[in-house]
Amino acid sequence: MFMILPDGKQVMGAAIATMLSNIVASIYFLITYLKACNNTILRFRPTGKYPSAKSFSSIFDVGIPAAVGLLLFDLCNIVINRLSASYGDIELAAIGIVLKAERLPLNIGIGICLGMVPLIAYSYSSGDIERMDEIFRFARVLGLLIGITSVLMYYILAPLIMQTFIHDPETVHFGTLFLRARCIATPLMFLCFSMFHFTQAIGRGKESFFLAVVRQMVFNIPILFLFNALLGVMGIVWTQAVADFFVVIVSYILYGRIRKQEGWKRAL
Repeated sequence: MFMILPDGKQVMGAAIATMLSNIVASIYFLITYLKACNNTILRFRPTGKYPSAKSFSSIFDVGIPAAVGLLLFDLCNIVINRLSASYGDIELAAIGIVLKAERLPLNIGIGICLGMVPLIAYSYSSGDIERMDEIFRFARVLGLLIGITSVLMYYILAPLIMQTFIHDPETVHFGTLFLRARCIATPLMFLCFSMFHFTQAIGRGKESFFLAVVRQMVFNIPILFLFNALLGVMGIVWTQAVADFFVVIVSYILYGRIRKQEGWKRAL
């Protein structure tokens, strides 16, 4: 991005760097597979019976909500950028940096959610609801601890974090304000993601799809336009925390209904 190509070609450099990193990763995985193919039943060309229609349906029931969730997440970021651009380049740059900085704790939280999915799925399918609850509870506690820690760190170190991306004083000033407001949403975002992945793990594709649509189309995007009209650029930044507060309420109401339908004992 900054060393091989001449100045002014950073965007092209980022694209080439992403392509090369994916090529290298693909080669690594291919080599790893070829070394292990004699010791695993996994094959590029499946042998034996193919999955049943019911299995394919279950895969798409879970996969489609996940794809829609990512699509709506990107759509929300497009709306944020379009609204931010109306305030000027400085505000747009500051919000862009904040959206990148918040990815660190958010990606850790998503990693925790992805790690709990197979464990919850195995426990659920085997009927071990107690173990399923223990895994879900532990994942949420761990994610919330990371989220709360990130709130404290980002609030205190917001100016330093902004300065690692850019040195323009005005952009750093706005970015500090934006990051301190935006980081409040981190624990709430984790709770939303944890419930989204929980419904996927137990095969509740419709509920997972419902949460993905409600989060972005019912709360996030409408509140973005409302807060932008009422509060200006700071309203854009505060939208995530407010929207996810309502989504958490909706998701836990849904969680309670699922437990009631399944006949499980109450759990946090």
